[in-house]
Amino acid sequence: MVCSFSELRNKEVVNMKTGIKLGYVDDIELDTTSGTIVSLIVYGRPKAFGIMGRDEDIVIKCNNIELIGEDTILVNFEEVSVHTKSRTSFCENVIK
Repeated sequence: MVCSFSELRNKEVVNMKTGIKLGYVDDIELDTTSGTIVSLIVYGRPKAFGIMGRDEDIVIKCNNIELIGEDTILVNFEEVSVHTKSRTSFCENVIK
């Protein structure tokens, strides 16, 4: 399947392990040497309507992507935490 960046931006990202909706694809990271996509980036959710800033961005490596469907992108994180650009944050709504 060939998918443009504008089509990726309209797909919701869902973590298969926890069922948590992470958001929508906002950006991508490219390896300019090989011309391949390294990861998808979901911007952090706004705090207090954006007045208090945003949560950390979620960086999803390509090897964590399980399926790119018509409306959603299913990702599979091995650990409970979500790796972000600057730190690791733990999901609050984890089912045990």
